[in-house]
Amino acid sequence: MLAVWAVARAWSAVVLLVVAREQVEVLWVPQDPSYVQYTGLMWDADWYRGIATEGYPDSLPTGPDGRVLQNPWAFYPLYPLLTRGVMALTGASWALAAPTLALVLGAGAALCVHAVVRRGAPRAVAAVPGLPLATVALVGCFPAGPVLQVAYTESLALLLVAGSLLLLLQRRYGWAAVTVVALGFTRAVALPMAVVVLVHAAVRLRAARHAARHATRDGGRGPDRLGPRDGAGLLALLAAAVVSGVAWPLICGWATGVPDGYLRTQAAWRGRPEVVPMVPWLDVARWLWGPAGPWLLVPAGALVVAVLLSPPARRLGAELQAWTAAYLAYLVGVVEPGTSLVRFSLLAFPLGAVAAGAVRGPAWARRLWLGALLVAGAALQLAWTWGLWRLTPPSGWPP
Repeated sequence: MLAVWAVARAWSAVVLLVVAREQVEVLWVPQDPSYVQYTGLMWDADWYRGIATEGYPDSLPTGPDGRVLQNPWAFYPLYPLLTRGVMALTGASWALAAPTLALVLGAGAALCVHAVVRRGAPRAVAAVPGLPLATVALVGCFPAGPVLQVAYTESLALLLVAGSLLLLLQRRYGWAAVTVVALGFTRAVALPMAVVVLVHAAVRLRAARHAARHATRDGGRGPDRLGPRDGAGLLALLAAAVVSGVAWPLICGWATGVPDGYLRTQAAWRGRPEVVPMVPWLDVARWLWGPAGPWLLVPAGALVVAVLLSPPARRLGAELQAWTAAYLAYLVGVVEPGTSLVRFSLLAFPLGAVAAGAVRGPAWARRLWLGALLVAGAALQLAWTWGLWRLTPPSGWPP
């Protein structure tokens, strides 16, 4: 499995090296930068580097109009702090330590993705042998896959999401709470995990009731009794998901003295002067396609729902289904759609299992389908890196 992941990362490295040769000098890197420079210093990597070396400001910077300007509080602390630890232990520079750490974390994420698909989607694995490995391969060849080996948080976030789901499936709720809290200080994606915990609790409760109805007359309690200890663990895990989902904005408000400082900071990256749910999707649709734009979101949303309700998706376990649906709904609610949406979609990794399981025919047909998906993903990695990671002033779209 790790060999498959290594091949995917090697391809992404080739893509980055090829594109780097056409990179002009910008604020972060010189013309034709080295691989270390290109993976460790571009785009948001510079923000994370500043956090690792200087920390967060005590106050929020503002412009002449009083609006909060872009600042480090938009970026969560766990990844830069971990990198700072690696730098202290090894003496390596940020540009070397940060992408190397991301690469290692990505390998751990691949292991967790493989394990969580194998354990969490038994019906899908029975229908499509080799599905866990195919999912890992598709995640590794995702169009935004190069981000898994640059100084970004995707590798750590993927590791924590897949690890949290795996621990939840293993009913190790205490350790799952630890990973969910860590997720809450990595990316703003912990809240959807609360939905997964509720779904898991409902599944366990239904299984426990079913077991109780079929218990033997001599007092058998059934194999899946939901006892007080498990109930307390689930409540603690649910609380951890909710608290970690709002902890960083609260810390930002407390540290800067501006209660809504985090939202004001996020607004600095947006077209609107404030953060509002869902409305940016309508704004962007109008900007792209005119007055008819918002109506085009209806068939797009219907297509997503159709995928989530398709037979391959229904064969996933309840927890993987819940994470995918909750996370995509969360993106619709809180994200302003743009080019970064491709990168954000990486955390909806169960869709890789859905795509790999779309063909259930003979082995040759499944291999042909998977090969086509992998080739398409590898080609789109080149397009993504060329079009988004490469910056050609005076304008550019963020990856």
